[in-house]
Amino acid sequence: MIELAPLIAMPPVEHYGVHNYSGRLLVPLDSRQRNSAGPPLRVLLADDHVLLRHALATLLGSRPGLEIVAEVADGHAAIEATEQWHPDVVIMDVGMPRMNGIEATRQIRARFPVTKIVILSAYGDAAVVGEALAAGACGFIIKRSDIDELALALRLIATGNVYVSSELAAHMDIAEVTFAAINNSQTPSGLTAREREVLQLIAEGHTMRVIAEMLVISVKTVEGHNSRIMAKVGAKNRAELVRYAIGAGLVRPEAPSRLA
Repeated sequence: MIELAPLIAMPPVEHYGVHNYSGRLLVPLDSRQRNSAGPPLRVLLADDHVLLRHALATLLGSRPGLEIVAEVADGHAAIEATEQWHPDVVIMDVGMPRMNGIEATRQIRARFPVTKIVILSAYGDAAVVGEALAAGACGFIIKRSDIDELALALRLIATGNVYVSSELAAHMDIAEVTFAAINNSQTPSGLTAREREVLQLIAEGHTMRVIAEMLVISVKTVEGHNSRIMAKVGAKNRAELVRYAIGAGLVRPEAPSRLA
């Protein structure tokens, strides 16, 4: 048996009924959480990779106690779906168009604090993990993890625990990377949620007109947001805005640009 590596003092693994498992539980379960059956856990899937999203819906939906209530392909849609379906847990990808998973997590946790979020990402570097947890995510699972780990993480997170993939927890101090993300964040520039959304779309290479259509606002309004963003972050041109967006974690450096 591989024991769960605790962040704080915990009873033995057998106390939780979890065997032959290598995940890391960061907060212990109490007896009421362990023994409650309750209604099925309502899960929202947010990932722009259609095949992966459908596969997850099939695999998780077939498990007792889990119900997939909706699937979406971007962070903005995840916020709307959370408002409509009130899921217990959102499985959130990081690198999505229109609004990334970190920003969506931040907004969902602010507007719907009861909803828990677990990040499911191909990237497991400390900066991304820290940003996700600092934004309010309750868990972080890398995409090469098996479905059993994800299913367990969902149940633990839904009962008020924090869970990070064992592969990540084995070589990083979760509290330290979260603290570093909070201290190193570039968001203190004072950008509003809408401005961060517009900034991501600009960094993705969309034109002002396309952004206006996507957000259902006027081109003049988008241009106004652009001017305020540039003033707040001290950017002189679009290239500097893109660099800022990458540094703030709104887009990843390898994301394809529509400017080419």
